[in-house]
Amino acid sequence: MVHEVARMRERDGVSCLMLPSDGAALERASALLRGGELVAFPTETVYGLGGDAGNDAAVARIFAAKGRPAENPLIAHFADFEGAAREVEFDDRARRLAELVWPGPLTLVLRRRPESRISLRVSAGFDTLAVRVPDHPLALALLRRTGCPLAAPSANPSGGLSPTRADHVMEHMADKIDMVLDGGPCRLGIESTVVDLSRPDQARLLRPGGYPAEAIATVVGTLSGADGPILSPGIFGVHYAPRLPLRRNARRRQTGEALLAFGRGAPKSGPAVRNLSSKGDLAEAAANLFDMLHALDQPEFIGIAVMPIPDTGIGVAINDRLRRAETSS
Repeated sequence: MVHEVARMRERDGVSCLMLPSDGAALERASALLRGGELVAFPTETVYGLGGDAGNDAAVARIFAAKGRPAENPLIAHFADFEGAAREVEFDDRARRLAELVWPGPLTLVLRRRPESRISLRVSAGFDTLAVRVPDHPLALALLRRTGCPLAAPSANPSGGLSPTRADHVMEHMADKIDMVLDGGPCRLGIESTVVDLSRPDQARLLRPGGYPAEAIATVVGTLSGADGPILSPGIFGVHYAPRLPLRRNARRRQTGEALLAFGRGAPKSGPAVRNLSSKGDLAEAAANLFDMLHALDQPEFIGIAVMPIPDTGIGVAINDRLRRAETSS
């Protein structure tokens, strides 16, 4: 639900303003972005931490705010295909995928154009660039009003749980950014699928996500794995992790643990239990994943047990996030 009033959080003398998604808020957010400041905003996947992708100083601020390694590239967000095509080279495969999915939860890693205006820091110095067009009216309105591409990783400390509500951003990032646009909960709740098409003879799935890899393969052919250099965000070993240890494929919770359940017959929801989808719907589970992990990541528990999730469809992306979160335990 969109907040009806603006809220200000003060911490260490620094203010972060959270505003509902109206015209005045959009104008203020776009002015901040054009001035090199950072603004968190919703997409259909998760909340992004936006900065002017062509401004070296703004991009450096993103890395500093997140505590993100400089060798971990960012995704550049565009208002439309034409904007992305001015910065990267689309072959026939990439063009067909963009026409099929965008706006939507698909990121393409493509060769940068020599004349690209995007900061080299966005792509960590590589000659490739990760690009997408988000499927959220507020994100698209912000991109159009700002008039420039936005580098926008998830609006959370590096390696931590992704934010799917404005409150998640405020809790963890309010002292490091300038403004949060509150557009309510994210519809998909899990990050975009990332595919590397920078080589004409290869298509690599770098990160499973909100768009099914099976559908991508029907367009580009066989997808290989994410070997080689880190060309995309979200594929370091430890990522998407709560503060508490996480235990996957648990049938029941142990003493002191919280439980992230799935499906019919699971324990009833309560302070120590959340059910991703009582009817076993994987899309619903994906939308609830990070929100429920945030809710259970509390000091009264010693860890979070997670029931098995089917490894099909978007369940592949859910299990990818849980596996990476588990590596931090």
